[in-house]
Amino acid sequence: MKIIDAHIHLWDIDRLDYPWLANVPAINRTYLLSDYEKARGGTAVKAVVFVQCECRPDQYRDELAWVQSLADRDPRLKAIVPWAPLEDGEAVAEALRAIAADPRVKGVRRIIEFEENIDFCIQPGFVRGVQLLGEVGLHCELTIGPRNFPNVMKLIEASPGTKFILDHIGSPNIAEGRLQPWKDDLRAFAASGPHPCKFSNLVCNADLENWTIEDLRPFADAVIEIFGPDRIIWASDWPHALRASSWQRWFETARELTAGLGGDSQQKIFHDNAARFYRL
Repeated sequence: MKIIDAHIHLWDIDRLDYPWLANVPAINRTYLLSDYEKARGGTAVKAVVFVQCECRPDQYRDELAWVQSLADRDPRLKAIVPWAPLEDGEAVAEALRAIAADPRVKGVRRIIEFEENIDFCIQPGFVRGVQLLGEVGLHCELTIGPRNFPNVMKLIEASPGTKFILDHIGSPNIAEGRLQPWKDDLRAFAASGPHPCKFSNLVCNADLENWTIEDLRPFADAVIEIFGPDRIIWASDWPHALRASSWQRWFETARELTAGLGGDSQQKIFHDNAARFYRL
């Protein structure tokens, strides 16, 4: 089976500042492509997608330049999803045009889930920034929690020219088995457009130390039911996922959770859908 890992992170703590890592000692060190190669073991990965890592906001261009230099040396790093100050509205247009000039840059990711203001993503400046993504040919990568779905739906409605992808199945509370209202909101999100959903980070929303595949299964089954095999994209979320699982354990777990779909559908989830959405 061909594999694309559609969500990995790389960071060098001697090069850039990542304030959030101080609160996550288990992964508070440098992670490079050489570490990723060791993590995946003998599993062949055809391509990877780098997703921004929440470095200090004023360093986002430095992060992009560093990852571009890594991609220059390793052609398997085929897609880059950086950060950008979308809330600046029209003022971010020039920056977006500049980053979109590199065809390896496919979209912009913002972690709306961490914003204290529940209305952050529907403020006029942010909405305009998201609209501009579509105008320069980039997608919007959504990392949200269950409470963010209602406003994200408003954002999508206001940005018909922009493509969206949902990271980490919308971060449901798997540790407490809380399927609702997440499942109903996920269904509404899926119905609002052709947005794909990343099959990733389930383990970090479960009991980090004691999760089992059966803890994940009701949530995985909901994603499969709602999005179907044509709109699900597998990803490792390495090394963030190391808080709960090795790369290999999550990969094998995801294969088992999707095994009932059959080989052709699994090939879509683990490769084809990512190749299409990220234009690899």
